[in-house]
Amino acid sequence: MSDAPILVDADACPVKDEIYNVAWRRGVAVKIVSNSHLRVPDHPLIDRIVVSDGFDAADDWIAEAAGPGSVVITSDILLAERCLKAGAQVIGNNGKPFTAGSIGPARGGAAGGDGSIGGPAPFTKSDRSRFLQALDAALAATARRRG
Repeated sequence: MSDAPILVDADACPVKDEIYNVAWRRGVAVKIVSNSHLRVPDHPLIDRIVVSDGFDAADDWIAEAAGPGSVVITSDILLAERCLKAGAQVIGNNGKPFTAGSIGPARGGAAGGDGSIGGPAPFTKSDRSRFLQALDAALAATARRRG
């Protein structure tokens, strides 16, 4: 189990500022995990983890740190699946939670009908709002479980 309730797959995460604000308001720790040096606020709740640039190094670090007390933020379906198996709650950057039931369809939908891989849909204001609600709900659920 992680000592940080929020683990962030940070290299392409569009909601880092929202994560910081929720963390500060709730007093929870955040680990920002990336393959390169990212600018993060100088705050005792925020910890920057820079891993090697090896294939899946950030994903491996997050998957090993994830556990029943953590909330993982990622858009990576395979990482989400690994973290769910470890007992973590997983939220996509768009605020949609990953669940055991949603992983299979998400993996199948990653390729287009012609077999091509498409990028994510454009990030919207409603995605940002949904993300904030989902993160707050996940942290509340984690706090309830801890007692």
